[in-house]
Amino acid sequence: MTGVSSQMERAFTPLKIAVDTGRIPGGVLGIIDRAGKRAVRAIGAAQLVPERRAMTESTWFDLASLTKGVFTTERILALAASGAIELDAPLISVLPDFRQYNADNWERKITFRQCLGHQTPFPAVFPIYTYGRDPDLLRAFVLQHEWQAGPAVYSDINYILLGLALERIEKRPIRAMDPGAGFAWSADATQAAATEDCTWRNRVLVGEVHDDNCAALAGSGHAGLFGTADSLLDFAEAKLNHAGEDDLIRTPLSARRTHGWERPYEGWSGGEICSASTIGHTGFTGTGLWIDFERGHAWTLLTNRVHPTRHFDSGIIALRRAVGDQINAG
Repeated sequence: MTGVSSQMERAFTPLKIAVDTGRIPGGVLGIIDRAGKRAVRAIGAAQLVPERRAMTESTWFDLASLTKGVFTTERILALAASGAIELDAPLISVLPDFRQYNADNWERKITFRQCLGHQTPFPAVFPIYTYGRDPDLLRAFVLQHEWQAGPAVYSDINYILLGLALERIEKRPIRAMDPGAGFAWSADATQAAATEDCTWRNRVLVGEVHDDNCAALAGSGHAGLFGTADSLLDFAEAKLNHAGEDDLIRTPLSARRTHGWERPYEGWSGGEICSASTIGHTGFTGTGLWIDFERGHAWTLLTNRVHPTRHFDSGIIALRRAVGDQINAG
């Protein structure tokens, strides 16, 4: 047994243990190798409450922050390649009204490239959804709020702003920009993995976006995309087949990040033995995608680890690393 089948046999074991011990309800693991051969396997439950449904290989998942790499980064880099934007230009070249009442603030100097690499002073988290239910008003809030500057950290605000720039350029809502997978509004709820029993929407979320801010904004650049294991492997295969055309997603911007993706560092989600030319990204709901350009393979681990609540130690960090190490072993 060689290639993708042996990788699957090894890597599926830690996922099975996580499901069997009740750490996560269910998951789907997908792998593609250098020859384009792929394997996808599912285990456990897509939903536990209020009713139980089995996980399948074709289950749709709320990809959460995978939206950043798979959708928003792709759109921004395509615009840069076409000359429509300059990556080192400030966001105000597209969003001139961003913090318009104070022309000399730091926010107006933030560039597209800085947002792609999370090299800005925006806060790591901010509960935009608590400021109202009107998406247009919340967009205005994001643009005019006086953001408190801090150290450069991974921040959804970077990609919310990139999403607003995309909407301004394309003159349509981000949820109308179909990337070939689907946003929450086009996913079939009966085929989707459940996420959280939401405390402010008062229901178990199935086929609608889990991220609070994305839901309140009715679509944004940092979350909201739905997809299957096969759709993510299709994306990865395209990247592996056109590696020379995707230099920026592999080009480091910091010790941990490229344009839109993470790169290997000690303790990262892809495990310890992937090649240095691997990129990856994870999503809060329990999703992830990793592409190893040197070895020519990729893998996606999709789980519903926040179902029915995020307030539980699912062990997702250790699970991701264990799966990555097993895929890259031997």
